[in-house]
Amino acid sequence: MVHDLDSFAAILTPYSPAEQEQIMRAARTSKKLHQGQMRESGDEYYTHPLQVAEILVGMRLDPPGIIGALLHDVLEDTTMSRQELREQFGKDVEALVNGVTKISLVKAKNKSVQEAETIRKMLFAMVKDIRVILIKLADKLHNMRTLGFKNQQRRIAIAQECLDIYAPLAGRLGISWLKDELEDLSLKHINPQAYAQIKAFVAQKKQERGDYLQRVQKAIYDEADKEGFSISVETRAKHFYSIYNKMRRRSKDLDEIYDTLGIRILCNSPTDCYALLGLVHKLWMPIEGRFKDYIAMPKSNRYQSLHTTVMCFGGRLIEIQIRTFAMHNTAEFGVAAHWLYKDNTPGSPQSHDLAIINRVRSLNGLKITSNEFLDEIKREILKGSIYVFTPKGDAVQLPKGATAIDFAYHIHTEIGDHISGAKADGAIIPLREPLRNTQVIEIMTSPQAHPHVHWLRYVRTTRARSKIRHWLNKHDENLILDKSIVARKRGSAQEQPLPPKSPAKTKSSEVDTSTIMDTKKVGVRIGDERNLMIRFANCCHPKTGDPIVGYVSRGRGIIVHHRDCKNLKHISEIENRTIEVEWETVSPKVTRRLQVTARKTPNLFSEIEGAIRKVHGHLIEGRVDESDNGNLDARFTLEIERAADMESIIRAIRSLPSILTIAKLDPHPNPSVF
Repeated sequence: MVHDLDSFAAILTPYSPAEQEQIMRAARTSKKLHQGQMRESGDEYYTHPLQVAEILVGMRLDPPGIIGALLHDVLEDTTMSRQELREQFGKDVEALVNGVTKISLVKAKNKSVQEAETIRKMLFAMVKDIRVILIKLADKLHNMRTLGFKNQQRRIAIAQECLDIYAPLAGRLGISWLKDELEDLSLKHINPQAYAQIKAFVAQKKQERGDYLQRVQKAIYDEADKEGFSISVETRAKHFYSIYNKMRRRSKDLDEIYDTLGIRILCNSPTDCYALLGLVHKLWMPIEGRFKDYIAMPKSNRYQSLHTTVMCFGGRLIEIQIRTFAMHNTAEFGVAAHWLYKDNTPGSPQSHDLAIINRVRSLNGLKITSNEFLDEIKREILKGSIYVFTPKGDAVQLPKGATAIDFAYHIHTEIGDHISGAKADGAIIPLREPLRNTQVIEIMTSPQAHPHVHWLRYVRTTRARSKIRHWLNKHDENLILDKSIVARKRGSAQEQPLPPKSPAKTKSSEVDTSTIMDTKKVGVRIGDERNLMIRFANCCHPKTGDPIVGYVSRGRGIIVHHRDCKNLKHISEIENRTIEVEWETVSPKVTRRLQVTARKTPNLFSEIEGAIRKVHGHLIEGRVDESDNGNLDARFTLEIERAADMESIIRAIRSLPSILTIAKLDPHPNPSVF
């Protein structure tokens, strides 16, 4: 690790003499500008940008990228201006440094908004130049390596943010070594006891593990040599955080986790990869369900490899990865492999085709708050992807957790707006059920079907959420959708007619709590006040899932308070000016299940969905099977506003001509029934 200018100069040998001089000029400038500044560790501050740059030298980032790393804090922490930075080091470097510079506190309303807005700014800068995020990830890695000098509360908060955002981001960019180290360092501070336990376990087993892996390695080399393959075999222990996740997922103690070892086989061609897979399975028995072909179907970050888990010597499970040398370079360094293994020209054409780049780019035009943007990033972009197929065989990439509704809107808005059911691999599935990798998805539509507000709880893609909101804003005048909140006018649809299309004057002194929608702008009218948008109260800062209440203020929109907020009792007219609000993604409804027997009819699903909707219920999922006697046996799960509505729904379904019998099911059956 470099600690001064001389030791930093010594690692610049991959660059030309002229490039080395440019880089060292920036290093000297950084030291001068940060003169007198100290880190919490007691080190001079300029050693931080030196060590950030050292990480990127290891990735062979181009000279402007290294210079940007050396100067990444000067706009934020020194007197240098953007104009001076551009004059001294050029437009490229100035753009890189500005891209990683935090939003000033003066511009942000609070710390949370500042951090969210900074991440949004940085990711949008990444779309234009991938080097911005590489500098930020190197900066985050060095800060995580020296996190121990901060107080415990701050350490945990920084480590959690790293685990939520920066480690997944490194993974989506394909830089696996960086992701692994960020995850391990985060675990060290979030759960130091588990980290220490795993570290001691791995150290204790080091000699035994080394001997065992050498035996496995030799067996593979010997067999490959017989078959005439030229290969390289690497041995490794899984990193700490992956072991920790296995313990949590499987609810097992450390001693019960056996597949903590890994073997990687590197070869010359994809054809060799598949041949070597057969060779490995000839040596040891493969474990069913533990084979993945990322060569035929690469991950969204271009990762390619074959994964198989085998029962090796002594009954131990070993994961074996098989890939070409070129695939390995991409797997380890991801987008940074452009500089490390190809050429030193700035900007990577391939990087701009990465799924994460395209997804961030698609969010750029959406009018959402910083915190909403951050939620979308965490939920949709950083949680990994799945691939499913249309009946014609076209592959569709969706975020993990995506549903048939997301799939339908990905195909076409009209299909999403009229989806009535879905099949996966030929079997009917609930609309809210998360899709699984490689399923063939078929969408059933009906002219009578339309989006429901509850769909917002199940979808995972920004496109689906946006389209559902748009339809509801246009067609359901009882709703106001804004900032992840659903606001409703007082009373149910049964008790009140739909509001008029134009403002109506109130004749009494009481406040009119009806609502009307402006198709150009989501809004609400309360009395003479119009287009009131939804805001969150600064006094109680309600978080997703908290019990909430809406207050229609004069001139400031609907203010959402925590239901227990102490300030509510001091607000004038609070009883007359409240409005029903709920979180988009949190269901307050009553869930019930029904079993139905019906005569054979092609439209049973749609008929029952329509009957439920008439009584203002919502069909969540259902399954229809043909019985031996030619009738249809069906089970449905639905949501209703109140338990008392169930009898009305049963009467509505029973009135359908095809229905023979209908019965309530236990409210809490085993979910596998569906």
